[in-house]
Amino acid sequence: MTARTSPGPQQPGAPRTVVAGVDGLLLDWYDRHARRLPWRVAPGSGGRADPYLIWLSEIMLQQTTTTAVQPYFATFTRRWPTVAALAAAPLDDVLAAWAGLGYYARARNLHRCAREVNAELNGRFPNGEGPLQALPGIGPYTAAAIAAIAFDRKAVVVDGNVERVVARLFAVEEALPKAKARLHALAAELTPDRRPGDYAQAMMDLGATICLPRRPRCMLCPLAERCAGRAAGLAEELPRRAPKKAKPTRRAVAFFITRPDGAILLRRRPDKGLLGGMLEVPSTDWRADDWAVPEARRHAPLVTDWRVLAGGVRHTFTHFHFEITVWAGHAGDDAFLADASLAKARWVAVDDLAAQALPSVMRKIIAHGLEAASA
Repeated sequence: MTARTSPGPQQPGAPRTVVAGVDGLLLDWYDRHARRLPWRVAPGSGGRADPYLIWLSEIMLQQTTTTAVQPYFATFTRRWPTVAALAAAPLDDVLAAWAGLGYYARARNLHRCAREVNAELNGRFPNGEGPLQALPGIGPYTAAAIAAIAFDRKAVVVDGNVERVVARLFAVEEALPKAKARLHALAAELTPDRRPGDYAQAMMDLGATICLPRRPRCMLCPLAERCAGRAAGLAEELPRRAPKKAKPTRRAVAFFITRPDGAILLRRRPDKGLLGGMLEVPSTDWRADDWAVPEARRHAPLVTDWRVLAGGVRHTFTHFHFEITVWAGHAGDDAFLADASLAKARWVAVDDLAAQALPSVMRKIIAHGLEAASA
């Protein structure tokens, strides 16, 4: 192994070892210890990963763990085994199957992308990062991952696991997110010409199974002797992160409305924005201030006797906390729906809720309403 030194990123003039031979060590480790995941082809098998499966898995894995994704991946590939099948599926079915994974714009873009690939590209994903990024919902990271893993093209694939490995390997002490560009440049320096797809997955696996956020398993790491962070006693502290800003809280009143047969009134959210295109329990706007009863009543979609349910619902999104007070009301067969947004609302039987495109927060509200109704 040869090594060279150059100024480190955090202290001008400080030495930094640039690791040589990392790819060989890592690929040898990967050949023995690669995770078995349903979208992968085992190393050494001679097979090539299906671009459709790699694309689907990478979209699902954004902001989510492999453990959480696998049952959703199994459902999707069972129902829609090809990009053509997914393109032909109704959007509502795709949104319903996606419910629980969060970030629902991903599901809408997934469907748009499948249609575009099927209609414009004869069902074949392009193999270059540029053409891939031109497709709906595919950004730089996802394009690099598909190019490398599905087509074995040399591409720099940097997710959270890879950032952690690289930060420790080079003892980068600059805090995220400012360190992202530096970490990407170092990852590019390491990315080999040979087996780039296996190498990308090996880096991900190393971060997911060995180079853990807490208590890294350095004794089992194939790169332990090359790791500057370990040598400096900093491994567990890296990567450093800038202090998180406190999340604000938004509040709303949700109107849980049932009719005599037990069906629940739901409406569709606008296609754009948070939870776009999903079904929801009608509610007031979401805002920072509490809702006084007289003000909330003016937003009620129905003239009825409202009952404020005890307890409320709390949910956390990426950027804010959400506190919901739930009002319950009954609608007769001749109920007057005062809210124009309910023109295309629907009544959904309780037994049919599981098949609806309902985000997690709405399922919490409905569960709260049903629990109160049965009390």
